[in-house]
Amino acid sequence: MESLRDQVVVITGASSGFGKGAALRFAEEGAHLVLAARRKGLLKELAKSCEKLGVKTVVVETDVSNTEDIEEVAEKAVEEFGRIDVWVNNAGVSAFGRFDEIPLKEHEQVIETNLLGCLYGSYQALRNFRTQGEGVLINLASYLGKGSAPYQSSYVASKHGIRGLDMAIRQELQANNESEKIHVCTLMPTSMDTPFFEHAARHGPHGKIANPDEEAAESRGAEDHDEQHAAAGQVPQEELAVPAHAAHGLPFQPLQRQRGRAAAQLLARSGPRPHQGRL
Repeated sequence: MESLRDQVVVITGASSGFGKGAALRFAEEGAHLVLAARRKGLLKELAKSCEKLGVKTVVVETDVSNTEDIEEVAEKAVEEFGRIDVWVNNAGVSAFGRFDEIPLKEHEQVIETNLLGCLYGSYQALRNFRTQGEGVLINLASYLGKGSAPYQSSYVASKHGIRGLDMAIRQELQANNESEKIHVCTLMPTSMDTPFFEHAARHGPHGKIANPDEEAAESRGAEDHDEQHAAAGQVPQEELAVPAHAAHGLPFQPLQRQRGRAAAQLLARSGPRPHQGRL
């Protein structure tokens, strides 16, 4: 896709972090936006900012773990704009702590939001793309969808699931000779300084690195390229990743041991942050 002007982009989890940053970058390029998240007030503020850049927006209050909500997002996009060119599944939550000390309900919510929410969005996107004959699906996984980390067990599982889902969809598109027109991109960023950590339940450690605006630029750039670019040849070409083991200059296995020791130390010093209601 050479230009984003007048393209229609759906973004879930658009109220903050990567989603908000990506929305503003897409708007700067002239794309119309369907903004979906649970916090409608923040979505409206973001919509105003995007509209000042000369694009149209639709705001949909959405819980991505609810299939009816996701259907509504797709329906409103087509109703308002007639098509969907790009769908970004970005919504995500986490619970930090030892696996057996995090309430089971919180593990379930992580899987429902991160993995099932991505699956539901991908389902609606693919149905529309096949009808149109083209489209780009961008799913936010994580470096932890390729590696792992202690005290984030259900989050890690959800991100491995997203990566596997995308690989399977790509294979289906290739088998049906549709991969030239319908593209699936898996983004796998490392830890970034976004409100993600503030919203997470904490029964253990957490950390922050970098700036979401830089990662949003990668998300917008990923859509421009055939399949997508790997970082430093670390992953298949259809996946975009920032490999943490390369950034740390350590081989993969020693890095895992180092992470385990560091996280255990943080857990010993960190106080709990119980969470009320949905993550």
